[in-house]
Order: sequence, then C-alpha cells, then structure tokens
Amino acid sequence: MLYELLIGRFTQFQLSAISMIAAFIITFLTLNMRFSFLPQDQGRAFAINGALSKGKLRGVGLVFVIDFILLSVLFLPLSVEFLIYLGLTFLIMLSGYMDDASEKPWNEYKKGLIDFVISVATMVTFLSQNDTKVNFLAFEFSIPYPVYFVLGVILIWIAINVTNCSDGVDGLCASLVIVTVMSFKIMFSENLGSMGTAAQILCAVLLAYLYFNCSPSSMLMGDAGSRALGFFIALLAMKSSHPFAYLMLSLVLIIDGGLGLLKISLIRFLKLHVMSNLRTPIHDHMRKNLEWSDTQVVIRFIIIQVVISVLFAAL
Repeated sequence: MLYELLIGRFTQFQLSAISMIAAFIITFLTLNMRFSFLPQDQGRAFAINGALSKGKLRGVGLVFVIDFILLSVLFLPLSVEFLIYLGLTFLIMLSGYMDDASEKPWNEYKKGLIDFVISVATMVTFLSQNDTKVNFLAFEFSIPYPVYFVLGVILIWIAINVTNCSDGVDGLCASLVIVTVMSFKIMFSENLGSMGTAAQILCAVLLAYLYFNCSPSSMLMGDAGSRALGFFIALLAMKSSHPFAYLMLSLVLIIDGGLGLLKISLIRFLKLHVMSNLRTPIHDHMRKNLEWSDTQVVIRFIIIQVVISVLFAAL
C-alpha cells in the first residue's frame, strides 16, 4: 500500500519516523473524539482507588489497537504471516472490548479459553513460517517443534494475562509496555525486521494514549488494550528468536500481574493461602501497604524495568 509508494523516496529510518509521527497524530485525534459508544468504567470495588475510575471512558484500547492495525497495514511491507498476526491482534482486542462493554464481567474460564484458542492459532501460524532456533544469552539451539509449540502457547497466554493484570494504575501498563517493546526493538532489531517498525508504531500509539491516561486520567484502555498489548509482546519475543528474553524484558509486568495469577491459582486449585499477606496486583500492595502514590508506582516500576533491561543487554 502506502509503503510501496514511500519506500522508494525515503530511507527506512525516515519511513519509520514518518510512521511514528502519523501514528501519534492519528491516535491522538481519534482518542480525542471520545466515541459515545465506548463504555464508562463502573469503578472496581476491590481495587485501591478503584472508585476514582468511575465514569471514565473504558475500553479505548478498541480505538488505539485499530489505529495500530491500520497504520501497520499502511506503513509496513505485508506478508500473509503478518496479516494473520494483525487479525489475531484484532480478535484478542475484540474479546477484551466485549468484556469491557458487558454489564456483567466475563467468567475467567471463558476469557482463558479464548486466550488459549488464539495462542494455539498463533503458534500454528508461527511454526508454519519460522524455524525453532532460539537464542539464550550467547547460546543458540533448536527446540523440537512439539515442545516449542507448547512453550509458545504458554508464553502467549501468560503475556496476555500478566499485562492485563498490570493495568490498574494510571499510566502504568502503557509505560511498561513501551519500555519492554522498545527493549526488544533496540536489542534485536536485525531479527525483528518489519516487526521492529511495528513495535515503534505501537509505541507512538501508546504515547498518544498516555497523553489522556497519565494521572489523573480521563480514559482507560480496558481489557481491549491490555490483552492486545500482551499478545504483541509475545509475538516480538518469538520473532526476535530470543523468546526467553521475555522473562527479563517484561519482568516487572510478570511480577506485577503474574503473582496475582499465581495467588489465585494456589487458592483455587490447591487450597493454599501462602500468599495471603501479599496484596495483588503488586501495584496495589505498594499503594496500600507501602503508601506509594500512583506517580511513585509508575515512575519506580519504569525505573526498575529500564535497569533490568540495560543489565540484560549487557549480558
């Protein structure tokens, strides 16, 4: 599309910059429209400061994810594999939006099953187009297809859900995702190719969203945004050929959202209450037990993830 017209006139660096500028402007304008069909947050009864979110636009991830998809189609070289990934991104976003817009929150098992189906479809696509060679620090090795398939499904499912659980403080989820996504882009640019440019477009989209989501926010991404963001991070991890890097480059997201999933699983399936003194997600523990402000949570979590990413890059 537009990519074919521009690539002959601009360098790849210039085209990436143009796509980011376009992504920021278009997302800023579309979010500023504040579409009337978007649901309003009802306030979360068990979340710290949850009542403060009541009345804010929720589910605006629908808007910025669609912006991201359309801009990717315009500014990136298209392949069947990439188009399938964009389609799956739309589906995971749509499932989140339908939950956001529902009067009664969806059952956890229903959402988990949807995540599983999309994870399986993603891995079928990925393994039909890519080999199973992976890198871990200085080592390169191949993983058997069945093992890679299972591990990939687990990675995608976890990435979707820990990112979703981390979305509870103004500006936190989007900021951490930008750090993670740009870390993959900077470290593994050669392996990522056009997916790296897609990562830059996504970051520009999130910057426009953060204009409205910084504390005190006027809109929330909802499951429509956070679930799609987690899915894209998992795609970057696999396309970079460094899937194990996800553990470090998303470590704050994993701890923040993942410990809550672990706590619930231990209670529900094993009847273990060993984490009863830990409030989850961790950002709620920091606000309630350590009396951190929302701003302190966001800035300190970002600092921690940046330091971890730099240390990982040094390895």
